[in-house]
Amino acid sequence: MSTVDTSTRSAGRPAPIQAVPVRHPGRWVAVAAIAVLVAMAVNSVATNSNWEWQFQLDNAFSDPVLRGVRTTLWLTVASMAMGVSLGVVLAVMRLSPNPVLSSAAWLYIWLFRGTPILVQLVVWANLGSLYRQISLGVPFGPEWFTFDTRNLVPAGVAALLGLGLNEAAYMSEIIRAGILSVDEGQGEAAAALGMSRMQTMRRIVLPQAMRVVVPPTGNETISMLKTTSLVAYVPYYELFFQAQAIGNRTFQVFPMLVAASLWYLAMTSVLMTGQYYIERYYARGSVRSLPPTPLQKLRVMLGRGELR
Repeated sequence: MSTVDTSTRSAGRPAPIQAVPVRHPGRWVAVAAIAVLVAMAVNSVATNSNWEWQFQLDNAFSDPVLRGVRTTLWLTVASMAMGVSLGVVLAVMRLSPNPVLSSAAWLYIWLFRGTPILVQLVVWANLGSLYRQISLGVPFGPEWFTFDTRNLVPAGVAALLGLGLNEAAYMSEIIRAGILSVDEGQGEAAAALGMSRMQTMRRIVLPQAMRVVVPPTGNETISMLKTTSLVAYVPYYELFFQAQAIGNRTFQVFPMLVAASLWYLAMTSVLMTGQYYIERYYARGSVRSLPPTPLQKLRVMLGRGELR
């Protein structure tokens, strides 16, 4: 026994612990496997001429594709605006003590959530085959206004109605969940102060429900951006339709599908970044420290800062 050990034990202190680092061989195996797969993918992308990267570059920024990108963004914004607005109304109706309102909201949600979005889009696009004209007036009496469905529901309107009305059914459930997450005492306190039910909903409940509503709404927005590709079956000239048309005309279908996918990937990346900052904004007051921004994480990795 060494002199150090003898003196340590005589003093009543335990011997120093010999710490042995835990080894993780499985991690290195996983890293090696992933590295091999990445190398194979990079080699395929770089050496396979069938990707037609130059053809993609020449056509990805052509006028038809750029018009399709603008149409896709317009449809996403307009459909989400319709979905959120109508979703709030449906959520309030669903929570209403009035059985007629709650039943009507439930029936709407049941119908639009229970049928495929593609079927709904095609139905709106072919509404003229069911109703040639839509009239407003007295039932079984005189007609005041008559509209031709071909002029009333063109392709763009059919696409917007199909996407927006379907999204409203899903957003109503998201907003309803956010409303139910607010403590009932908030509404009782507002009622004790003399506030009406609508004032309580607008000023007390909905602002607090945003913390629960924002994350799934961001996911729905990203999903909506990709769902707009289905309006090609209306047909309407959005990004997927334009890319597919160029591919069919030039017999380069796969390269144009890749180009469209890269456009969708770029736009969803922007939306994901915006969603992160919006969630971070509404997280104030609910967590001790806000999650770091990508710039803050980069500074930490470079050793030029610390998380706060």
